[in-house]
Amino acid sequence: MSLIVLCVGMLMIVLDATVVNVALPAIQDSLGFTQAGLAWVVNAYLIAFGGLLLLAGRLGDLLSRRGVFVAGLAVFTAASVACGLAQNQAMLVAARFVQGVGGAMTSAVILGMIVTMFPGPREQARAIGVYSFVAAAGGSVGLLAGGVLTQLTSWHWIFFINIPIGLVTGIAAVRVLPADDRSRARTGLDLPGAILITAALMVGVGTIVTPTGRYALPLAGAAVLLLAGFLVREATARNPLVPLPIFRSGTVSGANAVQALTMAGMFGVFFLGALYVQHLLGYDALGTGLAFLPTTTIIGILSLRYAERFITRFGARTVLVPGLVLIAAGLALFARVPVHGSYATDVLPTMLLIGTGIGVSGPALATLAMSGATTEDAGLASGLVNTTTQVGSALGLAVLATLSAVRTHVAEAAGTPHPDALAAGYRLAFWCAAGLVVLAIGLALVTLRPRRAAATAPAEQPEYATAGL
Repeated sequence: MSLIVLCVGMLMIVLDATVVNVALPAIQDSLGFTQAGLAWVVNAYLIAFGGLLLLAGRLGDLLSRRGVFVAGLAVFTAASVACGLAQNQAMLVAARFVQGVGGAMTSAVILGMIVTMFPGPREQARAIGVYSFVAAAGGSVGLLAGGVLTQLTSWHWIFFINIPIGLVTGIAAVRVLPADDRSRARTGLDLPGAILITAALMVGVGTIVTPTGRYALPLAGAAVLLLAGFLVREATARNPLVPLPIFRSGTVSGANAVQALTMAGMFGVFFLGALYVQHLLGYDALGTGLAFLPTTTIIGILSLRYAERFITRFGARTVLVPGLVLIAAGLALFARVPVHGSYATDVLPTMLLIGTGIGVSGPALATLAMSGATTEDAGLASGLVNTTTQVGSALGLAVLATLSAVRTHVAEAAGTPHPDALAAGYRLAFWCAAGLVVLAIGLALVTLRPRRAAATAPAEQPEYATAGL
């Protein structure tokens, strides 16, 4: 029951992101957003969400993971009410920022609670498989739900639907999740470190999601300086917000870097893939959601039924690399899409390959990223995983969407018809996405090296490099 509560909370957060994307045209028409202003309906959420994940995870370690989870649900639900009631642009953007705060608090501690509540290797692999399915497949379900709600009701209901889910999940969380008040709270929060890392991540994510404009370069420089200041602070603080030795683990650092690269490739392609089936294949919002259902189905089957068996029998690293290869192959196949394509021959094979790859590699990657977490630092490790996921997704979307738009513009300037120019832009983005996943494969092979088993350890039980932990 505890796992169900945690995964429902995660599903609500994941669904919200893609549901909003589907409803953006309706929101623009209703509230009179310009194209640039409309982007802030998404950006306000991303900046708050990405900026607070690490802090929220650490607060869970120091105070109470259950408390942070429940408080996040309350903030997210209240902000959803404000979003649904919004009658002007400023109100909606402000409410979306607060929604991002609640989303960060809710999602940052979930993996930490999972690894502490399910300590056994087999049960932990099974629980992480369920979590990975929810995190990966929720986006596809969100596309379908967004199409249904927007077409049958109004865009306000994409936010109102969170209210009963948030209330029921919050009540259930108080009843079934174990209390975990942390005695370490008396050591005090590293307030300077918290301010520096939150500011660095917010400015950094803001720079990524709004990469153009006269302030982009100064903001990027400010993010780097804030991050450098944070590292200096953590190296000298008596009770650091983020103990730097966690990054000495080759497995933890490598898995998070692989996660960032993989998400950079996949998230941008899901966004552009949705545009491809809408603009070139003529699908509506509901049809787009249905087009991605095969991916969700395969992820569910593999994550829920087979991931735990694969990881327990072969080891997480052994399972990870073939999964990433399948994702890269699917992206490369997508890079060949024609202008007048067919879903059955040009899209479905890609969905099947990517779904299989995610279903195999997702749980393995989450297992490796949390492998060095102790009971005291599980919330921090969970927040770190979510931060790299969020930053990688935002960076991938910004880079791939920009490359696609530039390629389309160049093709149109050369006299290429608009549909052909669009297809050329999508193909370039898909090739770049495949390249990012190939880089992730190389990084996984280099950084996630199995250690030699100790002389007394059974040869069939591989260990993974966790130096410094």
